[in-house]
Amino acid sequence: MKYAWLFILLLASACDKNTPNKDDTLDPINDTTNVLGYGILSDFSGIWDGPVTSTTPLGSYPEWIVDFRPVSPAQLSGKAELDTVNDIFMGFFIAKLEQKYVMAFRNGGGFAGQQRVSYARCDSSYSSGLERYYRFVDFKAGVNRLFVEFRFRNDSVYMQTFTNKYNSLSAPTLHMQWNAKRVDTSSVAASKQNFNFPQKQEVKDFTTTFDNLTEAVYYGNQVDPYPQTEHPYLGQTNVTCSFGGAVQTQAGAQVIVIITTQPLFSGFQYMPANLKYRSRYVLLTGAQASSYQFDYMHPGSYYLNVIYDTDADFIPQPGEFIQFPFDKPFTLSSNGIVDLQSTINTLIP
Repeated sequence: MKYAWLFILLLASACDKNTPNKDDTLDPINDTTNVLGYGILSDFSGIWDGPVTSTTPLGSYPEWIVDFRPVSPAQLSGKAELDTVNDIFMGFFIAKLEQKYVMAFRNGGGFAGQQRVSYARCDSSYSSGLERYYRFVDFKAGVNRLFVEFRFRNDSVYMQTFTNKYNSLSAPTLHMQWNAKRVDTSSVAASKQNFNFPQKQEVKDFTTTFDNLTEAVYYGNQVDPYPQTEHPYLGQTNVTCSFGGAVQTQAGAQVIVIITTQPLFSGFQYMPANLKYRSRYVLLTGAQASSYQFDYMHPGSYYLNVIYDTDADFIPQPGEFIQFPFDKPFTLSSNGIVDLQSTINTLIP
């Protein structure tokens, strides 16, 4: 037993190789932690407006507006509707993934009446001159399933999404692109101050979330790992509208509900330039024209206008009918609910 101590030492050393040590675990996140893609939280804050080119059945449309604001110290989100069956809720947040922290991108909503949510992680980020670039790929299937590119330059963003069309193609092709301008930053100031935004905090641990999946895409009734109902801070605005006796409804016309962060009227003077302050809006037709629920909406101060768009150009014009009084003001609190009534009864002067 002269060398028993040596045997014990070697055995302990062998056991240590199979025991996790400090280097095998991820340190808690702090303000010096490297988070790949972290800059996109600041780059995307504000209201954005621009045309969409799409290969989807929805086709292309001349403008798409999204109001991105913080909903936590490390999370940014925005929801937008086209109509009552097509909407999208997008968000960026810090996720834990094995031995690193990365920015995650949640992209989901209603598409032609069907629900779909996808999750992507940032796998590439760099700055070159005035341009900042970020690429997000499917958490599980990677770049061969889908990837999204964001290029920021000053107050412009160029977004391109590529997919392999439900795994029917060998390589992803262009799905949609959005070339938008940041048209307002005033609306985001309060939430940035409220959260001291941005900060490096873990929002979700996705280390094992997608282990048993072939892709990070969820359809219909599949269990979403981060459903909209779990996203913090957001509230809800319910709008019920009706027609006054002077309004004659006609075929092809539509109702547009517009919520802005600044008024559209100065007294009786319509200010079309203030359409850039649109935060949420939706097109209603037929029997749907009675009410709409804006869910997952940022807290803040707003103005409501409801317009009967007789030429179906999606823009309020003099000679079309609108609610009166104009610019119904309201304030939505964190996790709050606001109910509003609107009567379409007056010509836009």
